[in-house]
Amino acid sequence: MTIVVTRWRQEGACRGQEQALFFAPDTGEPRDQRRAREAAAKRICLACAVRDDCLENSLVHREPHGIWGGLTESERRSLLRTAELASSG
Repeated sequence: MTIVVTRWRQEGACRGQEQALFFAPDTGEPRDQRRAREAAAKRICLACAVRDDCLENSLVHREPHGIWGGLTESERRSLLRTAELASSG
């Protein structure tokens, strides 16, 4: 079995970072902790050279969880809705 790893996965600033920073715990978290966690993850994404590739991949595959390309789940859903509305109008 051959596993293809795309460039953005290899070069992402998040590589080697704590995964829990980019994904909410299964048990939930208080709002202030969620905001702090998401802000810390987004700071890493801002400095990432492959941020656009990561975001594009998450949108294509409709990643349901986590921060990808500097956007949360709800921010990506909003972006997709806006794009779908623009293409249908």
